[in-house]
Amino acid sequence: MLGKKIGFLRRRQREKTTHAVAKTRKAWFGRVASLFQGARLDDDLWDQLEELLISADMGVGPTQSILDHVKQRVREENVTQSEHALDLLKQQMVDLLSVDNAAQHMAVDLAPLVLLVAGVNGAGKTTSIAKLVQLYKQEGRSVLLGAADTFRAAGIEQLQVWGRQLEVDVVAHGPGADPGAVAFDTLEAAKARGVEVVIIDTAGRLHTKTNLMEELKKVHRIVSRQGAETTHRVLLVLDATTGQNGLFQARAFTDALHCDGVFLAKLDGTAKGGIVVAIADELKLPVLYVGTGEQLEDVAVFDPKEFVDALFRAT
Repeated sequence: MLGKKIGFLRRRQREKTTHAVAKTRKAWFGRVASLFQGARLDDDLWDQLEELLISADMGVGPTQSILDHVKQRVREENVTQSEHALDLLKQQMVDLLSVDNAAQHMAVDLAPLVLLVAGVNGAGKTTSIAKLVQLYKQEGRSVLLGAADTFRAAGIEQLQVWGRQLEVDVVAHGPGADPGAVAFDTLEAAKARGVEVVIIDTAGRLHTKTNLMEELKKVHRIVSRQGAETTHRVLLVLDATTGQNGLFQARAFTDALHCDGVFLAKLDGTAKGGIVVAIADELKLPVLYVGTGEQLEDVAVFDPKEFVDALFRAT
């Protein structure tokens, strides 16, 4: 019975991932697959492939790295069949996206697991938090939220609305309150109640204001110190629809904090899902979750092989 349930959940994850990359597959990677159908492995093919991958927002650096590796394998293994070369391309993409034990980053090994969620306003941060709550509740975990985005009154209210809908408590102070104090109180409440997962929302307008970035560092120090005996992670939420522009924002956050992974929101809303590869290559961060739609259940735990298979899957 358990095996059937696990199999069903895996199928649902695959379906969500396939749905999320539908636009990208139609716009770019379907054309990549077609490019290899009976084609000669010559300079013209590699040039066309490079153009398609860059156009899908994989980035110049990652694209060149992947192509150099694939062409080297083609030469060393004396590959003549274009279908085999396509398999090598897919495998190289999977290898680049794979991070050892990435799936364990958000596991509740030592309760409470404390997640500090960062990202610019408008990236889908608060909705992504709600989706994480839903995932952990489905695992039977108890969850507590902390509204440390005190610079934006609407951010506090939005998190409280999600809290009521999901039936989880939200620790909040008034607008303009000290975010560090909110984080401190949230962790104290979690310990007192025996909560298993703590998710703390943080200010989102940080990438252009040094003082706010310093505020985020302070919150992180408080979480690290107060939760010294727990597992704490920093999860960066990025909007897939912003593409390469989102990487500039992400670099500011990763410069200020040690981030553990990425929640890539709104992947279903872009035709340039190659940004997933750029994130892994340029930020050296694992993509842990992807947003696959607008509903609470529209989230998938990121699996590199399933992602790449979905990009090239025949429709």
